[in-house]
Amino acid sequence: MKTKVFLCLTFLLGLGFAQAQNLPSNPEPGKCYVKCITKDEFNEVTETIEVYPSYTKLEVVPATYKTVEDRVLIKEASKKFVYVPAVYETVDVPYTKKDGRGDLKVNPASFATNSRTFEVYPETSGWEYKETACDSPNKEDCMVACYVGYPAQFKDVSFTTLAKDATVSNSPVGEVGGTYKKRVVKTPATMTEIEIPAEYGTITRQVVASPATTRSITVPAKTQTITRTVLAKKGGITTWEEVDCGLFDANVLPIFYELGSARITPASKKTIDETLLPLLNSKPVNIELMSHTDARGNDDFNMSLSQQRANAVVNYLVSKGINRSRLSGRGYGETRLVNRCSNGVECSEAEHQKNRRTEFRVLNN
Repeated sequence: MKTKVFLCLTFLLGLGFAQAQNLPSNPEPGKCYVKCITKDEFNEVTETIEVYPSYTKLEVVPATYKTVEDRVLIKEASKKFVYVPAVYETVDVPYTKKDGRGDLKVNPASFATNSRTFEVYPETSGWEYKETACDSPNKEDCMVACYVGYPAQFKDVSFTTLAKDATVSNSPVGEVGGTYKKRVVKTPATMTEIEIPAEYGTITRQVVASPATTRSITVPAKTQTITRTVLAKKGGITTWEEVDCGLFDANVLPIFYELGSARITPASKKTIDETLLPLLNSKPVNIELMSHTDARGNDDFNMSLSQQRANAVVNYLVSKGINRSRLSGRGYGETRLVNRCSNGVECSEAEHQKNRRTEFRVLNN
């Protein structure tokens, strides 16, 4: 059984009892009231602050130059020596064009022919078996053993012998003479010294006309305009707001989600704009948003998904200007199905969709 966090008052309550319990005065029969504690009121204040101080910046004024001309030595004085070459004459010089020599003549060796007889195979003898014709079925009865001898074998071998060894004879050949032309110095070379004067030129160069200096520049401070929220009126005052009694129970919003998704469709946003926003903007009440899933899928995943769906509605209302402190979002997974479509039960898509929902109820502060 759900515990209601609201107080529904009827005309049966006496005025004295109501005042003693700090309840609404002059309640109407059949009406429900929610206890609201006024919130702190804030104002936005815009002010300008200095975010960067003013300071002095130094700038360098570069040095200036001027152009001057100077006469400079570009080539030093020197001496030049003029060379007068030597005078030559030609003479004949005799020389040995080809040395004398002794020519050698080789007298080759002479040879003779001889021969010798060698035994190339020795004399041999031994038993030999021969098969003869006979009527015995055993071939060994038809074999005859004969002792045979063979004479030695000889071969004549021819060879060459040295009759006279080679000798050398020497025949002398005379040298060949000749002459060549040679140039000899007739008059030696001489050197004449000549003075070469220095050379000058003009150059231009830049010299400092005024040295570098500094100058100061004051950089102004930088400011920034900020907007801050300040407390304008302290809350905490208890008031009673009349609300529809049905709002204290779980009211199903026609917000139905796609399978496995927490996305709020454009149609669902329209439902929130037409149902929850007018209530929250007209009365200072707090509400609880309760989201659910169908039974398909993992239980832990469904619990997390339902919390995402509740958070999505809360975030959408905050984007519309509702203070987050007035909203409470809670996911129940598949623990509060509205039909028979639990785990293992076959249901149509329309039946499953009824469980993918978000509900809301008004809370008593």
